[in-house]
Amino acid sequence: MSTHSYSRCWLHLIWETLRREPMLDKRAAAKASANLSEYSYEKGIYMKINFFNADHTHALIDLPTNLTIEQVVQLLKGSSSHWINQNRLIKGRFAWGRGYGAFSVSHSDVERVAAYIAGQEEHHRKRTFAQEYELFVKRYDLEWRDEENR
Repeated sequence: MSTHSYSRCWLHLIWETLRREPMLDKRAAAKASANLSEYSYEKGIYMKINFFNADHTHALIDLPTNLTIEQVVQLLKGSSSHWINQNRLIKGRFAWGRGYGAFSVSHSDVERVAAYIAGQEEHHRKRTFAQEYELFVKRYDLEWRDEENR
């Protein structure tokens, strides 16, 4: 019997556009989302769902055993920004901001988090991205640092 590496490490990833500018319209967001799903599959990253908002993106992944969180985020952000620019989905240059959020999700909560990500449009009628992100940071008992304090 050979030894294999197994893991189940669900992560809810969140990252924002440069200066949180609303850069993606619905059409561009849908295309970028589909491309990111394809890319993650090619890279062996199981992505249950992702959603591109105008100014930020959510993704729910199962972290592969051969990549770190930072490597996965670099791959996803780098590939998607390159693809958006290469396909001229927006006027001007598209860029992601620095940093990201990576929040653990228990296996029993995967469907709830996936539904949350799928419901982003409705969710953001009630709460801005900045409010949402601050809540994530507080919920996970992290220290909130505003842009000016970095």
